[in-house]
Amino acid sequence: MKVTAIIQARMGSTRLSGKVMKKLFGKTILQHVIERVSQSELIDNIVIATTNLEKDDKIVEEAKKCDVQYFRGSEDDVLSRYYYAAKENNSDIIVRITSDCPLIDPNIIDEIIEFYKTQNYDIVTNAGADLLQRTYPRGLDTEVFSFKMLEEAFNCANEKYQREHVTPYIYENRNEIYYYKNKDNFSNYRLTLDTKEDFELITNIYENLYKGEHDFYLDEIVQLFNEKPELTKINEHVEQKKIK
Repeated sequence: MKVTAIIQARMGSTRLSGKVMKKLFGKTILQHVIERVSQSELIDNIVIATTNLEKDDKIVEEAKKCDVQYFRGSEDDVLSRYYYAAKENNSDIIVRITSDCPLIDPNIIDEIIEFYKTQNYDIVTNAGADLLQRTYPRGLDTEVFSFKMLEEAFNCANEKYQREHVTPYIYENRNEIYYYKNKDNFSNYRLTLDTKEDFELITNIYENLYKGEHDFYLDEIVQLFNEKPELTKINEHVEQKKIK
């Protein structure tokens, strides 16, 4: 069973344009994401799914530099981009990750993949449509589902938002959904990159924990927040964009 992490990435962003190519300690955000996802022991290959737009040539160049595969497709129909990227790579299991998560935790990714492979759910997620089920911070979002499930969504999803956000069709049309939860609820923390405040927080975390190696994960970040609670106030007012 081939496990493919598909990381969607593009230069366009309504709130922080070009965010995935912003530099952090000499590397782009996208490179940090790729390096952290590469630490997963259960992912067989990584594919950067970007658009056919000329401005996203930069994303392709970065994927090549990081020695990972890439796929170019529709800007707005991200579901089709995922489907064709997975099909081209003969993927059996898809791990959906977004490129604005430079604190993504490979240990959590592997936990979710392992759980998915040993159970019988249509999708296993630590994010998902039901916000009340969330226990992990935004920025560690991981969704795992089969190529067959992705193909069904690709063929059946008709609403614009279902195709822009890849997995809404699955949440709305399947009952076998498992929300993977942490023993402690850290859903109040925001570790994703969508605004300048997010970037300020992430930069602070890297300044405290990054010494040239990706050897810090959720536990170390929470410990840092406990020691320096003022950090969490940097972006606590930022609201996540709504899907619909």
